[in-house]
Amino acid sequence: MPDGTKLADVETLIERGSHRFTAADPFTNDREVVLVPCDEPPGVRAWVNTCPHENQRFDTGDGVPMRDGEVICPRHGSLFDACSGECDNGPAAGTTLREIEVAVEEGAVYLTDDDYSFRHEGGTDDDDPGSTSHLSL
Repeated sequence: MPDGTKLADVETLIERGSHRFTAADPFTNDREVVLVPCDEPPGVRAWVNTCPHENQRFDTGDGVPMRDGEVICPRHGSLFDACSGECDNGPAAGTTLREIEVAVEEGAVYLTDDDYSFRHEGGTDDDDPGSTSHLSL
């Protein structure tokens, strides 16, 4: 078994289409991360849950929008390759998603990125039902 936190079962991830969790980055900031299926080994990739073109989350709680092996930005429609994270179309063309290292072993996905530590399942606001982060003044 890899050193790292078990995040999901591959079979469940494929059935659901994606999986969202929160991890602390090297500066202890909470970052949402999404797991998505990929046709290249290890069969799963993990990306920071934010479009690099604009501060838009891919998964806001309903799963990552995907089509034909590409992650779709819900704000502007740019498509990111689920395996490489690269975008070659729309406003986000020329950008790449920020990858988080994971490993797959015996049908399970593990967080193995030394720069990130698992915080909890779900998004950054999921552990604080009283959060006002979505209010604007």
